[in-house]
Amino acid sequence: MSSFFSIPGAQKKRKRDNDGPVSKRPARPRPAKPKAAPKKRVERDEEISGSDSESGLAEDEDVEVSGSESDEDDHDETAAQKRLRLATQYLSRVREEVEATGWDAEQIDKDMIAARLEDDVAESKGKVFRHVASEIDLDSRPTMFRDNTHTVTSVALCSPFIYLVTKDSQLIKYRLQPPPDEQYKQTTRKKPKKQAPPRKRPQRLASVKGKHKRAGDKNFKGHVGQILCVAVSDDGKYVVTGGDDKRIVVWDSTLKPLRVFTHHRDAVTGLVFRRNSHQMYSCSKDRTIRVWNCDALAFVESLFGHADSALDVDALALERLVSVGARDRTVRLWKVADETQLVFRASSGTGDRKKQIDLGVNPNSLAATGSLDRVAYIDESYFITGSDNGCISLWTLSKKKPLDTIVRAHGLENPLLPSEASSEEHASAKDVPPPQPRGITSLRALPYSDLILSGSTDGFIRVWKFDEKEKKLQSVGILGQPNKEMAAHGIINETSPDAMDLGDEDETHDHAGDTSGAKEAAVEPYQIKGIVNDIAIISRGKTGSNETFTIVCAVGKEHRLGRWGTDIKGAKNGAVVFELRKKSRKGAIKGSANGVEKVSDVE
Repeated sequence: MSSFFSIPGAQKKRKRDNDGPVSKRPARPRPAKPKAAPKKRVERDEEISGSDSESGLAEDEDVEVSGSESDEDDHDETAAQKRLRLATQYLSRVREEVEATGWDAEQIDKDMIAARLEDDVAESKGKVFRHVASEIDLDSRPTMFRDNTHTVTSVALCSPFIYLVTKDSQLIKYRLQPPPDEQYKQTTRKKPKKQAPPRKRPQRLASVKGKHKRAGDKNFKGHVGQILCVAVSDDGKYVVTGGDDKRIVVWDSTLKPLRVFTHHRDAVTGLVFRRNSHQMYSCSKDRTIRVWNCDALAFVESLFGHADSALDVDALALERLVSVGARDRTVRLWKVADETQLVFRASSGTGDRKKQIDLGVNPNSLAATGSLDRVAYIDESYFITGSDNGCISLWTLSKKKPLDTIVRAHGLENPLLPSEASSEEHASAKDVPPPQPRGITSLRALPYSDLILSGSTDGFIRVWKFDEKEKKLQSVGILGQPNKEMAAHGIINETSPDAMDLGDEDETHDHAGDTSGAKEAAVEPYQIKGIVNDIAIISRGKTGSNETFTIVCAVGKEHRLGRWGTDIKGAKNGAVVFELRKKSRKGAIKGSANGVEKVSDVE
């Protein structure tokens, strides 16, 4: 055996000259990258340190240091920061110039584009409460449009379309006419010719009718009975109808049926869409409120609480709704997400009886609240209700009792004749019962504003204003009532061929003997012949002086829920359109003849 393998491994190692510990094999050295020292920073450090040690520095060196700093700051500034800095300097110079010339700089700032956009966004989200009730001009000649249908029970608006439903199971779609300024636009530079009167009657586009004979067919996509309510989404994608056949039918914009729901066990009396959403709420005589999702065409949930028929429902942007329960005389605010509800109980509605008697009102005409028939949202905190005794009440979430109540908002009914009140041949006046208040048959508020509209059997659309400071309702007037100044100057709307003849022969005859009978008759508001079953209102055009408000009223010979009210003389089935604008400038009176506006200066 070789001696090489017998020698221990420790002796095989090569001995080193030094007696220190054996170190590991050094790694291969890597070429070090030369570090480029920043020249500017070194120079600045040396100059700064030199300034600390040496008190005297040359003035030219100070100039060089400051110049290097400014160059470095300009180099670090981005393009966006530079634009912002220049814009700020420009605005400051403009503001100084405006203040020097004496102009209102604050008004200029309000007219900036950024502020205008913020206001528009806030208003679209309902964060701005608008005051328009005292700004609108009530002088508007109504235009009636109708087809060969039965009583119109409900109306829905989605600009520029109108949807009407009737008791003979019809759903009709119309198109609103554009404003008069947009109907005849001047396209050439030639001298404009004399224009024809603008078109007012809405244009009929489509209609569908139910079939009563298919009441037993569950696969039939349509109504088999009277249609009592209609609602349309904000984008116009879905139209929903409900009727006494216990059905809810979902239609598309072309009136093609998409789905039929039969979850309710009694007549469907009210429908409403949540704003900017496809979530829908329905109320029924089966005392339930149901939630639906039109995107999925599915039923979501049921809400229980009413002790009597739920006759009306309304909602805004939040996931809440408010409903009225007819004879249980309660208003319930439902918080769908929290699965809770707030209950508000109506008072008697007679007001101060002693005060009313002192004013000459018959005590037997002070009827108590029997049924809550209508409800409408003002904003997320306030809502209003209408009852069968003619009371309109204002409510808030923080109180269980109404803040204010308008008693006999539409007056008393006409007294009966002795022959009508008694079957005796020679009936006396003692047999005639005292007249009762007219019930509120329709109620609507322009969302997030102080404008409120109400209708009844008297044929007048009364305008109310919500006073946010005093928390009260104030009367503004009646739609279609000409201004007294216009009547005095002879600027009165002429009767258009498609307008209703709304005058009262008896009242006109009574005023004929007066010396000022012509002026008083001209100032009389227009009266709709029939029962106002529903009201819809939308705002058209841009917010400002050119903004218009379109109001459509559903009119019929009968009440939407029954056959009463058929004794109105000259009543017709159809709908009436009012086009309202804001009041003209101060010192001018604005009128129209055949729909063409004219302004006359008043000295």
